[in-house]
Amino acid sequence: MYPNQPPTYTHTGVVAPDYAATPPLPESNTGWAAAALIFFWPLAFAAFNHSARVYPLWATGDYAGAQRASGQAKRLGKISLLVWVVFTALIVIFYGIAIALAISARSTY
Repeated sequence: MYPNQPPTYTHTGVVAPDYAATPPLPESNTGWAAAALIFFWPLAFAAFNHSARVYPLWATGDYAGAQRASGQAKRLGKISLLVWVVFTALIVIFYGIAIALAISARSTY
């Protein structure tokens, strides 16, 4: 049940669980954590940590915390992919410049 919501009682006086008010389990985004492991492993530790915290937070009723952990895992995976793309582009540019300099230096001899 959400805070500030009155409990629902059964005919025996026991509080009935309010399943309709429980939001669905957010994705754990383990795939994005694995992407972080492949593309930029230093971020993978935090990504897997956030991914592993999604279900326990949701099961204890911290639905907002579970959603935040899910979002963090996804965000870290995307950041690691972006870092890999930037590093790869810089390497390609560096090798292109090195090859162009080698070709231009060879033609002067």
